Amino acid sequence: MGKQCICGNRRAFANCCEPYLKGVISGNELAPTAEALMRSRYTAFVIGDANYLLATHHANYRPENTDSLQSTIQSTQWINLIVLGTQKGQRKDKTGSVEFVAAYRSTKAVDRSALSGISQLHEKSQFVREGGQWFYTKGVLLSDYQPKKNQPCWCGSGLKFKRCHGR
Repeated sequence: MGKQCICGNRRAFANCCEPYLKGVISGNELAPTAEALMRSRYTAFVIGDANYLLATHHANYRPENTDSLQSTIQSTQWINLIVLGTQKGQRKDKTGSVEFVAAYRSTKAVDRSALSGISQLHEKSQFVREGGQWFYTKGVLLSDYQPKKNQPCWCGSGLKFKRCHGR
């Protein structure tokens, strides 16, 4: 079946985000939904594909200076992604939003194995579809996500929240 995709879908990378990462440059395979684009952008952050991140960031919202993007890629180890919900963002929609929580660790952390070194990004990202292609526009940062005590922890440890970050 192949290696599981980084984005958290249970599909193989070759059948999930990889075609979008390769296709956005050639125009062959574009993410069909806002969620698919968000997942593929997360994957691009994990593997350090700045070109994909820039190509899928709407030109009207793209920062002029991309140095911070490179800095983020180099100083962040992404660990886990959980999609919490979507609004619109389907194949025929023009706009959509995706709420997610992504666990990460700064590569500048002193003790990279420490559980306390893991942080989260809880965001509601906004997307628009133009010319058949979805683009990221902006994100709204939300307060830390706290699952119910018997739900899986947001960090990707595989433990229930009450036994991990909920202690």
